[in-house]
Amino acid sequence: MSDKPAATASQTGPAGNPRGLGRLRGTSRMTKATCIGAALAIAVITVISLTGNGAGARPRTPPAARNFSLPALGHPGQRVSLAAFAGRPVIINFFASWCGPCKRETPALARFYRRAGGRITVIGVDSNDQPGPAMRFVHSSGVRYPVGVDPLPASTTTSYGVIALPQTFFLNAQHRIVKRVFGALTMKNLSEGAALMSKARSGQPPVTPTASGEAG
Repeated sequence: MSDKPAATASQTGPAGNPRGLGRLRGTSRMTKATCIGAALAIAVITVISLTGNGAGARPRTPPAARNFSLPALGHPGQRVSLAAFAGRPVIINFFASWCGPCKRETPALARFYRRAGGRITVIGVDSNDQPGPAMRFVHSSGVRYPVGVDPLPASTTTSYGVIALPQTFFLNAQHRIVKRVFGALTMKNLSEGAALMSKARSGQPPVTPTASGEAG
């Protein structure tokens, strides 16, 4: 996998972020150099964990995704959990209504989900957001997949190592992370991720989104 961080977490929000990631609000400030190093380290660790540690090395088993259970956005009393989709490939998208790149990405992801016709499951995790803006955002973006609410301290978000938004994880049917994308999704990301996810499903053709659903 060749994905690498599109930005660091040194900014306080999307407005001042030159590379297009919104920093999780409420976290401590870091120096630019430290953030760049941390972000690159995350990318390197992710690549090694998914592809092996060098030429001739045996590929390692993809890391297992952490289970979570969160309140469902807009549905009081209901919850969104990863375990509810056991045995099914899942895309987990961490986002927020205040995140600039998320505003470009989310509508495209919503279209991709609808066009997949149930072959791909998507879970949105709304991180450190306000209910009103979050509801308006998902409705205007055409989101029909379940969205869990992860308020500060955003324990689910941070448990996945997410320190800047958006980020997306592609899980196979065993809920192992086969691909991770830093920043807004592109059609290439979705195509590659969907193909990797589908490998675990015997006889299931990969989902290929149409060009009109491109994000970014």
